[in-house]
Amino acid sequence: MNQSIPVNQVSSISKSSCQHCSLSNLCLPLALDSDDMNRLDEVVNRDRIFNRGEQVFTQSTPFRSCYAVKSGAIKTSVITESGDEQITGFFMPGELVGLDSMSDDTHASTAKALERTSVCEIPVEQLEQLAHTLPGMQHHMFHLMSQEIRNSHQLSVLLSKNTAEERIAALLLSLSTRFQRRKLSPTHFNLPMARNDIANFLGLAVETVSRVFTRFQNQGLIRARGRDIELVDLEALQTMAQGTAQT
Repeated sequence: MNQSIPVNQVSSISKSSCQHCSLSNLCLPLALDSDDMNRLDEVVNRDRIFNRGEQVFTQSTPFRSCYAVKSGAIKTSVITESGDEQITGFFMPGELVGLDSMSDDTHASTAKALERTSVCEIPVEQLEQLAHTLPGMQHHMFHLMSQEIRNSHQLSVLLSKNTAEERIAALLLSLSTRFQRRKLSPTHFNLPMARNDIANFLGLAVETVSRVFTRFQNQGLIRARGRDIELVDLEALQTMAQGTAQT
């Protein structure tokens, strides 16, 4: 059973409405007026806290809610036929987790906190009702579903790349874009995931991931200090990710 910490026991996390949330431009439609936003506020269970390693939801359990990441980070994974865990995605503040289950009655994956993470739980039944009555919400839900499909396509493209260098460069650039969308630095950030999670996600050995990071650093493409990453040469990384780097 998931062990979340009640809001009234967490003084470090401030409870705020969707209307005043700094991430509302990412996970909610700006088209909603104050009254409509208040209706959304009434159904959102905000500021649920999960510690590192705790599960937000598990694969094949009933799909009742999707979750907007407010702080921290979440990874999703599935159990393969051989019983192995395969990481399918990483989610950061402003991004919604669980949308891949909208067409089913059960969760398509397991979601686990990569670090201490705050989420806003949005019950699907109420969300669907709001989408029917609020045109702005309905339009935004279509946009989010389209984004989920696009993310799945990007993952397929990422995993189809031939070399470890191409895959890791593409992942770093993807993270860069997502940090920039939150108006944070696109070139200097902390990786929310460990090297072994990156390896699992990209279908590589952990040793290979470490070697590529070291190689990128020696080539002057990045500076890496643990999870602290600085992208020094974006153009070269983009060339690498496109599979056109010189070998």
